[in-house]
Amino acid sequence: MTPDELARLTGYSRQTINKWVRKEGWTTSPKPGVQGGKARLVHVNEQVREYIRNAERPEGQGEAPALSGDAPLEVLLVTLAKEMTPVEQKQFTSLLLREGIIGLLQRLGIRDSK
Repeated sequence: MTPDELARLTGYSRQTINKWVRKEGWTTSPKPGVQGGKARLVHVNEQVREYIRNAERPEGQGEAPALSGDAPLEVLLVTLAKEMTPVEQKQFTSLLLREGIIGLLQRLGIRDSK
């Protein structure tokens, strides 16, 4: 995810996200197709998720939207798909084609198997 996308999902500013990337040493990679080397993608792993969950907001700022709570489902699904490796994307696509949405929801324990 770009720092801007991560900022929109979490409610923090892009500058705050970039500061955390440097301070915490989060894994990043160059954004494909952007020249100049400044645009980076942040790899959202468990370390990043945990840090954001535990981050304290300055007084006067409300709660940050949850990474998976206040963003529209479509945005979250597309963002998650972009974070997958090509192999993971292929496997996930195969799973969806093979089992459909009902099978996926059953695997996740969201829908009864009846």
